[in-house]
This record gives sequence, C-alpha cells and structure tokens, in this order.
Amino acid sequence: MKEITISPVTRIEGHAGVKIYLNDQGEVDSAHFQVVELRGFEKFLVGAAIEEAPRITPRICGICPSAHHLAAAKATDRIFGVEPPATGKKLRELLNVGQFTHSHALHFFMLAAPDFILGHDAPAEIRNVVGLARHSPEIAKKAIAVRKFGQRLTEAVGGKPIHPANALPGGMSAPLTEGKRAELAVMADEALGIAREGWDIARTLLDGVDTGIGAIKTGFLGMTNHGLYSTCEGPVAMLGPDGGRIGSFSGPEYTNFIEEYSEDWSYLKFARFKGGDYYRVGPLARLNIVERMGTEHADAALAEYRERFGTVAQAALAYHLARYIEFLASCERAVELLSDPGITGSDIRTPAGKVVNRRGVGIIEAPRGTLIHDYTVNEAGIIERCNLIVATCQNNYAIDRGVEDMARRVVENGALTEGAANRIEMIIRAYDPCISCATHAIGRMPLKIECIRRRT
Repeated sequence: MKEITISPVTRIEGHAGVKIYLNDQGEVDSAHFQVVELRGFEKFLVGAAIEEAPRITPRICGICPSAHHLAAAKATDRIFGVEPPATGKKLRELLNVGQFTHSHALHFFMLAAPDFILGHDAPAEIRNVVGLARHSPEIAKKAIAVRKFGQRLTEAVGGKPIHPANALPGGMSAPLTEGKRAELAVMADEALGIAREGWDIARTLLDGVDTGIGAIKTGFLGMTNHGLYSTCEGPVAMLGPDGGRIGSFSGPEYTNFIEEYSEDWSYLKFARFKGGDYYRVGPLARLNIVERMGTEHADAALAEYRERFGTVAQAALAYHLARYIEFLASCERAVELLSDPGITGSDIRTPAGKVVNRRGVGIIEAPRGTLIHDYTVNEAGIIERCNLIVATCQNNYAIDRGVEDMARRVVENGALTEGAANRIEMIIRAYDPCISCATHAIGRMPLKIECIRRRT
C-alpha cells in the first residue's frame, strides 16, 4: 500500500502531520490527522499544591495561556469553596477578552487569510504572513495593532503578557489602576474600529469557495448564559447534529455527558458524547448554540452569517467567519468592560482558607473551544489526579474525517500536488488546532505510533 505524508502541517500551533494511504489503483484508502507530540502536564501536576495549578498550567501553551490560567483558577474556587466578587469576575472576563482578541486576530489574519487572499494554489514561499504583508500591508499593520492591544490587555490584567499569573483562588491578586484602564480604553476603541473595518474583508472571504469541502455532520458543545454569548459564566449546552438541544452541564457533571478515548494513530485524545455521537467546539459551535452575541456589531454580523450558513452551520470553513464574529464581539466587550466604573474596584478577591471540596472542575471557553480542568486533591490540597480536556481533542474526530474527505477530493492518479496538499491543510487550519494544548495521553500509549487503516 502506497503512503503519502504531509509533514509538517503548516500555519498551526504545534507539530502535526497527515498520513494518506492509497490502494493499488492509486485511490485514497484512508487518511488521518496524526500527532506524535507528548507532553505530561496531567502527570507532573500530581503532587503539586492546587493553588499552583493556575501558575503552572499557562505554560502548556504560549498562544492561549490565559484560558488555562482561568480554567485552573475556577477549579480552585470550587476546591476552596469561594466565589470571586463582582470586580474579580469582571477582571477575569477582561483577561479572557484579551486572549480572544489577540488569538483570533493572529489566526484570522496571519494563519488563515493567506489561503484566501493570496490563493490556496499560490507558491508556499508566498502563501504566508510575509507574503500577506507584501500583498496587503495595511491589513498586516492593522492585524499587528489589534494583536498588540490583546497582549497589552493580558499584561495589564494578568500581570504578564504571555503566561498570566494574577488569577488565584477566590478572584484576582491585583486591581486594574485607573491610569491603565484609561490607556487600554483608547486602545480598545482603536481595535474595535479595525475589527469593524475588517468585517468587510471577512464577510467576503469565502465567496466563490466550496464550503462543502471537509464536510462532516456533528453535534456541538459550548457555553451560553441564558442564550447569550459567554466565555466565562454559564452552563455548557449540547446540540445534536440536527440542532436540537440535548442537554447541558456544569462542573463535574461533564462526565455524565462526554467521554474521552484514543486511537492507535495519534497521541491526540478524542472526545464524544456518551452514546457515540461526535461533536465539535469552538467558534462554529458557540455561534450555533447562542441566540445572540450581546453586542451591536457582532449581533449584526451574526444575523448576516446565519443568512448564509443557516441557524446550525456544519461547514468546516465557516469556522473562519464565526471566529471573526467572536473577534468583533471581543473588541466590543473590551470597550464595554473598560468603560465600566466597577472595573477598577478594589474588592477583587474572596480569601480562600482550607479545602472544602476534594474535587474541583473549572470550565471556560478558550478561543479554540470549551476547556475543562478537573482536579482531585487530598485534604491538604495536594493534587492527586488531574484531567484536562481541551478544544482540539474535542475537534479531533472532525479534523480527522475532514482530512480524509479532502484527500479523496484532491489525490489524483496516486499523486498529491503542493496545492492539493495545502487544501488538506486548509481543513485542519479551519479549526485553529493547538497541538501543544492537546497532547495529553490517557491510559497506556504506544512507544511507536503507526497510522493504520480506520476500521469504521
């Protein structure tokens, strides 16, 4: 059996490849998205004090550290039985807003846009962020400016621009000063202006593109606060493949509804609804689940998006537009929060004492999708068990099946051209996978990874 390898997959966070197996006629027999990284955060957190988890877990990833920081902090809230005060919650949300702003800007403009603005068949040496900067310098400059705002917001609220440290059991460790608030408010207005202008680019990004490529029909999972778009507060809702609401959960209840499993060809975990249905998370899922974004311009964009893709979008490439709408909503929400007089309040933390609950689960929406941190501790607060379920694991099945769908479309006469290989990568990039976050093994993993033919 002939094998075609794409390695590495480009313009994603982390290292991954694609294995394509051909039959004797040169046709695709099977194809898989393959990850062979292995990082042991779930293991070496065992034995650490639970209050260290919010400081350790941001090191999992340099792109989405705030999400891990906040999920871990929410888990510690449960373990110590404390509820952050209003200002503490607002600061945590503002920190996540900074995360969404810079992460979505990075992916949309720098990782995804080259395929559509420069063309998916453009030479690889051109089809990248440098090529985009040469082709459309104003777009690149604005993307850098809005990412700068996201990083400055993370630094001001989280204490550091890359691995924030200010969230801790019961709230936050430092308030936002009035001077810093005023400075960030000006930057937020500028970022919102850029985001509004950029919607004219985003809304036409998929014009003329076959959005049926990489198609797969799944259910969806994401947080919502009574129908309102939310990244920090509210239960996690579940939709079936046809869009019907099939339930919701909070905290430890997640184990009643979803399960993890592994496949032989990858270190990357998989997740599905109990009962066997597959689901997706992230921008596409969140926009399918919510009734409204809660901000003026994002709500208008959502209405336009739904006219095109329907109330429950299934197209993998629709992730790009959904991601941009979240980016727009994040900029609007940053303006709102930085205009709130309460954001500079001093009541930011409820002091934590002894361990109240031996288990704590923190759930938050990361840019790539629902993130779950689950810790069990002893009476002294030492971690005995840790499980992290990240967005890329939950999207893994859809990415894997999308890769095979595209491979069947573009492999011709047993050969794969550079442009065809990039089309396969485009399906992977639509999900904005973060491999560093996702490579946490369950059970015994093989020392040697082999890509095998799928048995289903």
